[in-house]
Amino acid sequence: MYYRPKFAAYVSAALTLLSALHSADAHFNPREHPRKVATCKALKRTPEPATIIELSLGYVDINPNAQKTIMMVHGWPSLWSTWSNQIQEFKEDYRLVVPNLRGFGESTHPGDTRTSGNMGDMVGDLVCILEHAGVSSAICMGHDWGSQVCYEAARMRPDIFEAVIGAVVPYIPSAGPFVPIKQLVPILPKLAYQLFFDSTLDAATAELDRDIRRTVRATLRTVSSPPPDLYLQSQDSFLDAWGHVEEIPPVPFFTAEEEDYFVEQYSIQGFRYTLQFYMTENRYASWQLAQSQGNHTIPQPALAIYPLSDPVADWMVAARLLKTAELVPNLSTELLEGAHWVHLENPVKFNAIVRAWLRKLDESKNAENQHHVTDEL
Repeated sequence: MYYRPKFAAYVSAALTLLSALHSADAHFNPREHPRKVATCKALKRTPEPATIIELSLGYVDINPNAQKTIMMVHGWPSLWSTWSNQIQEFKEDYRLVVPNLRGFGESTHPGDTRTSGNMGDMVGDLVCILEHAGVSSAICMGHDWGSQVCYEAARMRPDIFEAVIGAVVPYIPSAGPFVPIKQLVPILPKLAYQLFFDSTLDAATAELDRDIRRTVRATLRTVSSPPPDLYLQSQDSFLDAWGHVEEIPPVPFFTAEEEDYFVEQYSIQGFRYTLQFYMTENRYASWQLAQSQGNHTIPQPALAIYPLSDPVADWMVAARLLKTAELVPNLSTELLEGAHWVHLENPVKFNAIVRAWLRKLDESKNAENQHHVTDEL
């Protein structure tokens, strides 16, 4: 009985060391992965009347002959390449479809940040990309806003999205009244930056675009290399908490090559269209769509992975307040050391959690199929 805690501590320390070695030594060159482009219909809502246009949405398609597919959906301010560690982990066992969302990198955008980027738009884009790839069923794995996109994809298209893996952000349902971000800031003060994005879009875009490398470095931090305490708490600036730092250290979990690629990708269109997630108009349209559809429960199997040290919020507490477990009844929840970018900061443990859950998912499906065969006999 006295050896078990020590053994657990040794295992934990070993996994932490492996994670650090993995981050330091693993080589991932995003330029080595050719991108495909799906042409997708989209609504351009302004100026009125709305018109249908075509978007060019880039994605990486890895191991297309695999039987099962995982679609990896990034958040803000990420790109497809922030799934580097998960791509390396799962590329031999699954087909991986990894897009840049509309407005990110080379993926085009209808042109109106405020009205062209609600959850219905995003889910439609994912479905279009899967159709272009010839995929009829997929597990959706998301991080940050990508988690919400995946949950909404499962809610709206259960015929396509068979399961969800949500990293960091829990399912944010639209079952109750619409709640503007300004009502949440007194409770969650580190959401104040979202008011800056929403209320002063031009100023926010100018600040983020002024020095893209500085913006990227300011945002993508870890527990051991954190942002300043006041970061994210200003309604007037996104970067002012870093004002006393002349040169922000490089992104801890990127190689120089990966950071350069990130800067190049954000130099194509800048940040303006990527701020679509934070616009009140898009958030209200997402809520309104879910209200009109009337279904808020997600019955598919789901895995939520919450970091223990996210500067934005305590997501476990947020999940309880949002009643995530009630609305996602087939949910498994795991906590993991790390900050907001936990899948990059702690990839070995993150991947181990995902792989174990996927194994149980396969076992459950095999048992269900065997049960059906027995019933038929």
